Order: sequence, then C-alpha cells, then structure tokens
Amino acid sequence: MRGETIISAKNIGIGYAKTKHSEKTSLYNDLSFNLYKGELVCLLGSNGAGKSTLLRTISASQPALNGKILFNNKDITTYSEKELSRLLGLVLTDKTSTGGLLVRELVELGRYPYTGFFGQLTKEDKDIVQKAMEDVCIVHKANVYVAQLSDGERQKAMIAKALAQECPVVLLDEPTAFLDIESRIEIMNLLHNLAMRKEKTILLSTHDIDMALLLADRLWLLSRDHGLKIGVTEDIILSDVLDHFFKGNSITFDRNSGSFLPNRKSDKKVFLNADNYLFHWTKNMIERHGYSVTEDKEDALFSVFVSSKENIRVQTADTSVELNSYEQLAKFL
Repeated sequence: MRGETIISAKNIGIGYAKTKHSEKTSLYNDLSFNLYKGELVCLLGSNGAGKSTLLRTISASQPALNGKILFNNKDITTYSEKELSRLLGLVLTDKTSTGGLLVRELVELGRYPYTGFFGQLTKEDKDIVQKAMEDVCIVHKANVYVAQLSDGERQKAMIAKALAQECPVVLLDEPTAFLDIESRIEIMNLLHNLAMRKEKTILLSTHDIDMALLLADRLWLLSRDHGLKIGVTEDIILSDVLDHFFKGNSITFDRNSGSFLPNRKSDKKVFLNADNYLFHWTKNMIERHGYSVTEDKEDALFSVFVSSKENIRVQTADTSVELNSYEQLAKFL
C-alpha cells in the first residue's frame, strides 16, 4: 500500500565517530524523516552537505552517532547482514572491481542473500536474475564483460543486481554522475518506473536537479545551514524553500521553468511580448545581453514583439525595426 512507512528516523545524528587517528565529526544531530513504499525520493545538496554520509547511515554501512533508524518499525542495527541485504539494496557510484565478470554473473551476485557466496543457483534464482536484467533493459548484454560496458550500462547492471536481491528499498549514491544526457534521462526514468510499477522505495542522491524536479515523488533537501527539508516535490517547488537552497546571490530558482538560473539582474529594462517557448528563449537572449524583462512598457527602454522566430519586431520611442532571425536580434541588442 502506497503511503506505508518503510524506514523512519527521529532526531538522529550522522557523521564520523572518534577513532585513534581522528576526533568525532558530527555533520548533523537532529535529522528526522520517513521513507514511504513505492516512492522515488531525490536527495539534493551541495558538495560536502553530507548526502553520501546520510545514505551510508540509512543503509547501516556506518552507524548513526545518536538516535535510531527503524526499518519496518525495527531498529536497523538489530538486523543481521543477511537479513538486511534482503530488505535493502545499495548502489554506489564508485567503480567496482567487477570488470572480469559477465553482466549475468554480476547480477547473480544479487542472489547471495538467498544462496550464500558459494550457493548453487536454482531455476527460480536464474529466472529472477533474467527478469531483473529485462526490467532494466540490459539483458542483451548478459554475456558481455562488465569492463566492456559504458558507464550507463554499468549502472543498469548494478541496478539489476539490486533488483535481483528482491529488496523493497534501493539506495543509490549519485547514479547519474558522469553519464551523458541520454543515459542520465534513461537511468532516472528507469528508477521512476521501478518505484511506480514495482512499488520499490527508491532513495537517490543527485546533482541532476532538473530531472529530480520532474520525476521525484518527494524531495529531501540537505544543507548545513537548514538541515533536512522534506516535502512532496510540488510543495517544495511552490514554496520558498528552493529560493534559499544555495548560498549567495549569484543563483536563483525559477518556478516557471523549474530550473536554477544565474541571477542576471539589470537596471536596463525591456518589455517582451511573446507566447510559450518563444517568450522563454527570447527572454534568455535579452538577459544574456545585459537587460532584464519587465511587464511595464513605460519602464522599458524598448519593446520586443515576437510572433515567430522569423517575425520579430523591436519598437523604440522613435522607430520600429522588423527582424527575421534571432541573429539579427542579437546584433540589435
């Protein structure tokens, strides 16, 4: 049932415990959250915010400094390693030393919690491995060495391995890092579909904010200044939370496009009349040339009217100029 809490925590601390060589480093002392069944959740934060540390803590790869993380209302530290590996899959960005394995052999490692390291795969195990590869569209590479895969294909293979574990929760640390745009979109869409159609609970850290805003059911915003802010994606977008997500005044969040943009303020005002995408891209050109767009004609140095990319009119106080391309508009600006 969607809305069912799978993992929860209240006022936990994350960081690094004191060791022989280093003092205790506490990143946060009071993080609280719930992860719900069948949701894709994107964890956003700047470099050094502690995203990877939080994921490792949730996966029990490193202990919480204080407080408890509950998995199905049970302290996650009380599960055995084998029990936990049947509940939670972890996919890291780090290149793994699996290049000498075939893709099928890598995905078969996902059955380890059920068979043991030297266990024999049953027909059921092999069917699960086959289905996992089919679900992530990597089955055609089953007999190819992992070392021969592209970065995007390698990520698919690692996700297939997590699916072969048959765990309800999958955690991923920046799964789209270093991928080209096609692979980034493909991986994010794959994870969205796994959450929606397979009712997997998927939490991933990412810098790919545009895709996160499009596909995530819920956002986790992590920062040293504001801690952890959580909400349904649209609630976050339509609030002022993202406006203060990054420090400094050089970047601003545009609710219309759902993107973070450079803050290009200017006292030189231009009135713009255009529809839909023509407005967006003409505004982009105007601001790139050191102007800002205003809704007040009286406050503008001149006006730009766009009915198509070949039909652009610039109206000044003294004259009207007809242009037939954005190259001509750029020269005018």
